Amino acid sequence: MMININREYGTNYNHKHIRRIMRILGISSVIRRVRHSCTKRSPKEQAAENILNRDFHADTYNQKWLTDVTEFKYGNGSKAYLSAILDLGDNRIAAWVLGHSNNNELVFKTFRAAVNDNPNAHPLFHSDRGFQYTSPTFVNMLNKAKMTRSMSRVGKCIDNGPMEGFWGIIKTEMYYLNKFDTYEELEKAVEAFIHYYNYDRYQEKLNCMAPMEYHEYLCKTA
Repeated sequence: MMININREYGTNYNHKHIRRIMRILGISSVIRRVRHSCTKRSPKEQAAENILNRDFHADTYNQKWLTDVTEFKYGNGSKAYLSAILDLGDNRIAAWVLGHSNNNELVFKTFRAAVNDNPNAHPLFHSDRGFQYTSPTFVNMLNKAKMTRSMSRVGKCIDNGPMEGFWGIIKTEMYYLNKFDTYEELEKAVEAFIHYYNYDRYQEKLNCMAPMEYHEYLCKTA
């Protein structure tokens, strides 16, 4: 809220000033709450070491990618699954795919989309130890793309913290505020929110820029 107001009106209000005005007007913001629970997974044969080791800093884009799959419900208990790849250098969502099943193809499509858009990228690729990421086919895809594998430790969601953080953002700011009767409604909302997140959601850690705005800034200064 503070960043949006200051950028929109050319002001330099601090967060306390904005908060006082919001209280007077009866306005409250929607923010995500930190959650520490996660599903524990057993180590797989094709698992990798936690090379990322919670070092979430990247000097530029395409150095470190994080990925995961999350679940949404719509209609009368139907489920959809969102797979996404987040770039730690500019915080953009580099690729995403929504599907009806949490299967290998969902993850493979997401990875292929990210590679197609970033053909020269060879980042450290970090995920949890889900069956999709430990499958021999996916390991071969990563090796072919010359990417180094990294995986969270069993039961340690914080090892993939920024990715978990994005799930919190999209669910708090979009999903929990709406009711979706059909898959198509949910898909349109996800697409709209990710576009908003990449192009219009300013982030303090990105010098108060949106991810794609910061991406362009990095491109120019490289």
